Amino acid sequence: MRRVDGDTAVSTTHLNLADIQGNVVRAYGRFGFPCARYYFLRVDPQQSADGRALVDRVRRRITTAVRWREGPNETAPGAVEPPDSTLNIAFTFYGLLALGLPTSVLARMPPEFIEGMPGRTYILGDEGDNAPEHWDPIWRTNAEKRIGSGQTAADGELGHVHIWLSINARSMEQMEAAHETLMADIAAHPGLRLLPGHGADGADYQAASAIFAPGPDDTLVPTGKEHFGFTDGIGDPVFDGRYEPDVQARRVKGRGRLTPATEQQPDQQWVPLATGEFLLGHADESQELPPTAPPWEFTRNGTFMVFRKLHQNVKTFHDYTAEQAALFGRLWGLEAEAALATLKAKLVGRWSDGIPLIAAPTYDDWRRLQSQWRDVPAIGLKPRTERTPAEQARKDAFDDLLANFTFGDDKDGIKCPYGAHLRRVNTRDMLDPELHGDNPEARTGSSLNKRRRILRRGLPYGHADPDNPSDDGEHGVIFIALCASLSRQFEFLQQQWIQYGLDFNTGNDTCPLVGNHRLDDRRPATKHVIAADPAGDAPPFIAANLPNFVTTRGGDYFFLPGINALRMIAQGSVDPT
Repeated sequence: MRRVDGDTAVSTTHLNLADIQGNVVRAYGRFGFPCARYYFLRVDPQQSADGRALVDRVRRRITTAVRWREGPNETAPGAVEPPDSTLNIAFTFYGLLALGLPTSVLARMPPEFIEGMPGRTYILGDEGDNAPEHWDPIWRTNAEKRIGSGQTAADGELGHVHIWLSINARSMEQMEAAHETLMADIAAHPGLRLLPGHGADGADYQAASAIFAPGPDDTLVPTGKEHFGFTDGIGDPVFDGRYEPDVQARRVKGRGRLTPATEQQPDQQWVPLATGEFLLGHADESQELPPTAPPWEFTRNGTFMVFRKLHQNVKTFHDYTAEQAALFGRLWGLEAEAALATLKAKLVGRWSDGIPLIAAPTYDDWRRLQSQWRDVPAIGLKPRTERTPAEQARKDAFDDLLANFTFGDDKDGIKCPYGAHLRRVNTRDMLDPELHGDNPEARTGSSLNKRRRILRRGLPYGHADPDNPSDDGEHGVIFIALCASLSRQFEFLQQQWIQYGLDFNTGNDTCPLVGNHRLDDRRPATKHVIAADPAGDAPPFIAANLPNFVTTRGGDYFFLPGINALRMIAQGSVDPT
């Protein structure tokens, strides 16, 4: 429940944080845990007791959402010291089946979760370069078992990946300590198998890490960059109960939803999204409880997770943007550096440091804003505990600049192109049916966007040399999304807004950054149109024949249970009656 007092959205939702896994409320990489490893296990269906025993063994160490004495909620009552490393767990549908959960429970799980990602390739755009035959061995095997052989559950191999475990750590030393403990847990249960096949070297786990940069005293500190050079992970949604009220009031701007305009309150306000958009057992934006499998306690405080490994073709991105920038610069009268930076920003919707095009539409605007905030990058490289109050206030104000904006003042896509990645993945007020009307009081705010939000987790993986870019090798982004409905949230966004263009008046053009531009040789590659200011002399620019900058390397859908549900799984007490 929420109410709005003046300009402040006040939370009245009190979550049982000890029953929620911690990665639901925290993107660990932004909380001082830049190193990650993801492990995938298979449970021998004939030894399901071993699988449940592992769940029982690790559930006591699972990191919960209880407030930490570090980060935005550090002054919350009952806050605890953060750990040296985190541990979280999730299951595929066939993992739950292998653990012995009743079919009467599993049959009530959402159909898209039951089918899994390999069964949804036609929706996700996983064709052509993204097709399962190009995935990593672990996921390629998984896809073959799920969609390619006509096997039945009696084969004992269906649903190859069963359990996902993740560790995030402050340092590699702490990572190794947590790794050794987890390996001992797995080794103690012979009915479990740690699955290899991640990347070309077939590693036993998928490693990921923030990209580091030189900080104070020549130390290396984590950044929010990905391999194309852009700051990522800025607009993570704020839902009711995620933050303490004072923190929520600050962070909700640009990260929640816009209220409809009314005669009494013509100025639209940012309020948190309903908890049920991300956590099962809570009311969502339709004021309903999302459908769940019985018993009620099994799904409450759980959520669904998308794990998706995305390879970045770094050389292709650099070569294509350099080639197009030469044409773009001549057409718009821009110097080489300005043309390249502007073209990339028009593809993404933000400049490389995260400043949105809405706030700085031109290269000169961006440079002026950079000069105003030139102290912030150095502040951001400092650990939060070492920042002065004044420095933290500057950092918070800059974060507000990055997130707190709408598209209402850019109805024609002159500042930020209609098809830009940013406009597609979070449409804000762009699809308000009254946005182009003459009556601002009739605007509905985020009414067509508030049911499509996802929580972004995950980190970059691998190394890409910016001075010698390559498409080969292991580098990209581990994309992790959390949501209450895989179909209504993640799949809708991926299909309707990433792979299609009709909602953005761009026809069949896919997202210029992460869309699948080449499904097969018979269909031409898509394009990206950069609109020009009608008051100027430059014509629109068409970035044609887009190559695939990002390709899928595998993944699946998982259920991330609450802590009480983990106890039920471990004890074999998931009774639907």
